[in-house]
Amino acid sequence: MSIKKNCWEFKLCGLGPGGDKVHEFGVCPAAKENKFDGIHNGKQGGRVCWVVEDTLLCGGCPKGKFINKYSICMNCEFYKIVKDEEGEDFQITLLMMKHLKNK
Repeated sequence: MSIKKNCWEFKLCGLGPGGDKVHEFGVCPAAKENKFDGIHNGKQGGRVCWVVEDTLLCGGCPKGKFINKYSICMNCEFYKIVKDEEGEDFQITLLMMKHLKNK
């Protein structure tokens, strides 16, 4: 079984915990979002980054609200890999958004 990477490990953005760009930009919100910890076997929001607002430096994915970035994130290689790795256990994004609002 292969180790499932979080977005900051896959993208090598340097914004995950202990990353080399944290001092300049801060830790990415996906690496801090504890409401999604464990979903898709990720740390914090690391395997649901497309749902986390204000992610930064995602190779063209704009910082901001879910509605402004999701169409781009759906075409992201990492999103596709997570969806493929999770198979029928892939959590539908709209249900995750509801989960976020309820916490």
